[in-house]
Amino acid sequence: MKHKILVTGASGAFGSLTCLKLIENGHQVVGTMRSIHGKNAAISNTLKSKGVHLVEMDVTLEESVNSGVRSAIELMGGLDTVFNNAGIGANGILEAFTAEDIQKVFDVNVFGVQRLMRAILPHFRNEGMGTIIHTSSCIGRITTPFLAAYSASKYALESLAEGYRAELSGFGIESCIVEPGGMPTAFMGGMIKPSDTERVQQFGEMAQLPEASLNGYVQFIESNPEQRPEKVAEAVAALVNTPFGQKPFRTVVDFTGLKEPIENYNQVLQQTTHGVYTANGVDNLLQLNKK
Repeated sequence: MKHKILVTGASGAFGSLTCLKLIENGHQVVGTMRSIHGKNAAISNTLKSKGVHLVEMDVTLEESVNSGVRSAIELMGGLDTVFNNAGIGANGILEAFTAEDIQKVFDVNVFGVQRLMRAILPHFRNEGMGTIIHTSSCIGRITTPFLAAYSASKYALESLAEGYRAELSGFGIESCIVEPGGMPTAFMGGMIKPSDTERVQQFGEMAQLPEASLNGYVQFIESNPEQRPEKVAEAVAALVNTPFGQKPFRTVVDFTGLKEPIENYNQVLQQTTHGVYTANGVDNLLQLNKK
């Protein structure tokens, strides 16, 4: 079955590679980014040359999201799948992030997701079917030093995805989460840093650790030929091609040793979730209504 797919964050590695993989598989694809010009001109031209439709969308602006979704539906003559992929990172001493710093991260990674969901879900409910795939992270429910602000946003995203999964199952709308490990992409170099530099200096020698830790991690993943963003694109394409109602809720994409422990964690969470839902008499909400 060929699908009509909206991919947010199409200028980044995960988004652009996924767009290309989905086109290769014969699907219709609209990719979104804040601007198709300037620094995004090269990737925009590549995507367009392969048949990807592009729409400008800023997920931090409600009207931009609403307009972008309308344009995507018009361009493809419909919409049945969304890859909710736009995101930004943050790295630094947690105390030195101001509330406004963290708000910037949440505005994309959490509120941006909510804006997009509110824009697409009336269409999906009207169609009686839809698929939503979210980009989370292997540290989406595990917190590591200096990345806590980013992890917090992904914790929140995972909670939203869990809630939507249950509330939309009766409408024939399925939800999935992809949890990649760190990949050697421009995302790593574009992370937000804490703006309160005076507070950073109060940590003495530790002030140097966030940058050193990130650089060391980047070197580590660059040395692993399997740890590449193409693997994320392949995982998303595989989810899209999995028959409706048979997709796993969580898919881990990592080749550094995180995959097994995160999958074990996911299995325990799945069992716990089912137990809580059963105890509250709402376990039927975990079953997708397939029309």
